[in-house]
Amino acid sequence: MKRLGVDLVHNHADFRLLSRRAVEALRQYDEVNVFLRGIVPLIGYRAATVKYDRSQRLAGVSKYPLRRMLAFAAEGITSFSIVPLRLITLLGFVVSAFSFAMILFIVYGTLVMKAVIPGWASSVVPIYFLGGIQLLSIGILGEYVAKIYMESKRRPRYFVERTV
Repeated sequence: MKRLGVDLVHNHADFRLLSRRAVEALRQYDEVNVFLRGIVPLIGYRAATVKYDRSQRLAGVSKYPLRRMLAFAAEGITSFSIVPLRLITLLGFVVSAFSFAMILFIVYGTLVMKAVIPGWASSVVPIYFLGGIQLLSIGILGEYVAKIYMESKRRPRYFVERTV
């Protein structure tokens, strides 16, 4: 999650004690999909951590299976990060650059080496090139969607801790 730009407290659960001021700041987040583990550190007030040793679970097995944990992780990533959309843009650049290199290789092979399989270049290069352009276009659209998404959350820009 840190690599995706989400600031989390390591090995933390959703149980916490908040001051009235922190709760009031938290109430200013008008999001529908609330990911508390990411929002609380985003508020920015001073925090303290109480570490303890967890005992073995006594009440059977957890009712939180892997599928729900993965869905929870996806919720956190999509609530706080636009990195996946940026990765699509990067993939579009890479595929487009690869297809451009293939075009140069095929032109070189045809004109200089005279060693290209007939019909291969005319079918493979356009597929790579158009695929790269499509991924790049989707990535650019994703950047705009990410900006709209971040603005639609209407998160507060800052909180005034105290006035002097």
